[in-house]
Amino acid sequence: MREQLEKEITRLKRMVSSLAAAVETAVRQAVAAAAEPNSEMAAAVIARDDAIDHTEITIEEECLKILALHQPVAGDLRYIITILKVNNELERIGDLAVNIARHTLDSAEHTRREPAEVIDFSEQMQLVRQMLKRALDALVTRNCLDANEVMRMDAEVDAINKQVIERAMALIAKHPEDAAYYVDAMFISRHLERIGDCTTNICEDVIYLELGRIVRHSRLDTPSE
Repeated sequence: MREQLEKEITRLKRMVSSLAAAVETAVRQAVAAAAEPNSEMAAAVIARDDAIDHTEITIEEECLKILALHQPVAGDLRYIITILKVNNELERIGDLAVNIARHTLDSAEHTRREPAEVIDFSEQMQLVRQMLKRALDALVTRNCLDANEVMRMDAEVDAINKQVIERAMALIAKHPEDAAYYVDAMFISRHLERIGDCTTNICEDVIYLELGRIVRHSRLDTPSE
């Protein structure tokens, strides 16, 4: 019975790794499409979302099956609970990448010329991509220190989002003919900020997995008591 449980958990790990890779690719391509902008790349991100959703459902079903058939306890139970939570966050990140891609397409459709002043997302995009990669690495290595460092980066992403929105609002007043572009820019920035939030949630799940501590709505200063 124990051997079968370990086999199913190993299979679950592979499935989650595959989902994480797909979501990371979606985010990378969505932000690249928004930066260029590139309508074809944005459309490709949207087209692959169904596969991400299907994998998320399959992983959830596998977790529920393991819980029902094996009734795991202690570390095994904590791992399955963590995977259920991370699985949900990854699907949300995939949806946010799709939202970015859709606003990229919308911006391209409504913007027939270069806007008077362009919004620069490069710093925010780089931070969010770095957060996601490090959070997924921390999940694999179960590294609480790395997870905590990623959580600290979220405040910087929030601050940049606020700056982008304030700048976009000012530019709407200054260049009302480009209002559609700046509205899309605000949505893109907001979705990037939400990806940062979801990534932070994954890091909180890593800490729960390794230490059994729930740090939601708080910040962990050290990885152990």
